[in-house]
Amino acid sequence: MKKAVFIFLIIFSMVACTKKGMEQKGPYIAKVGGTIITQADFDREFQTLPEYAQKMFEDEGGKERFLDEIVKKEILYQEAVKKGIDKGPEFQKKMEDFKKLTLISELFEKEIISKAKVSDQEVKDYYDKHKEDFTTTSQIKASHILVKTEDEVKKILSRLSKGEKFESLSKASSIDKASAKNGGDLGYFSKGQMVPEFEKAASSLKTGEISNPVKTAFGYHIIKVTDRKSGPVVEFDRVKDMISQKLSAERQKEVFDKYMGELKNSYKPEINKDALPKPAPARTEKPQVAPEQTAPEKTAEPKEEPKQKEEPKTKK
Repeated sequence: MKKAVFIFLIIFSMVACTKKGMEQKGPYIAKVGGTIITQADFDREFQTLPEYAQKMFEDEGGKERFLDEIVKKEILYQEAVKKGIDKGPEFQKKMEDFKKLTLISELFEKEIISKAKVSDQEVKDYYDKHKEDFTTTSQIKASHILVKTEDEVKKILSRLSKGEKFESLSKASSIDKASAKNGGDLGYFSKGQMVPEFEKAASSLKTGEISNPVKTAFGYHIIKVTDRKSGPVVEFDRVKDMISQKLSAERQKEVFDKYMGELKNSYKPEINKDALPKPAPARTEKPQVAPEQTAPEKTAEPKEEPKQKEEPKTKK
């Protein structure tokens, strides 16, 4: 039962290809009222099905079942027209909305998509000029400064911005004593050896670059990538589709922005901001929390330094 409903929904979602009266030349394979369905109509509708759905009608009797679904759709269509549903204001509004979206889609295809095509040569040129972006990184070498609070990490960043040495600040301030004695050096690590937040931040940095504060379960880190061990460059055939999508999206945005700017200059739309609905006022009241619920968190302090096994370099 569920399969039959699913098949019907697929057929029902397609645009009708039937013809009224005898306008279509050639023999028909079905007739519903004054509407005929020809072999050409059947083939056209069958081709609109996704490949997996076409396979559902490949067995013995599949063509007849498919034709039956088309006939069901036509019967329902004619019944809806007979009841005047197509004359109702709600239906007319939906049709107007559909028409508007379809016209916009056609305009976008004509004025944007067709003018923003990216050639195979452009894709290859991008790959050749940005091979470092497609080089796999096998290991990263990084140093860090680890502190407990957000205020502390902000002060460290301020001192770094004024020219103080990263290594010196790590030795003086980092609570990761094992790495602090080496200026925060954590050595080389591979994917999966660090906690996710730390690994993600380090992976995004270039050699010599210093991160913004990174919060993990250990506290607040400032990370500095000091070296990378690179693997092989990913083959062009494996990334060409990704590059093509990237370049196409960028060019489409460029073409669209320019085209939209020209249209705005032509149509000169007027915006009445005073008539826009005002945002709901923000709630100012704070939830009531009993003092005994917050006190332990405010006063609790660790009684000893973090153990070696809890340092960021510990494997998960």
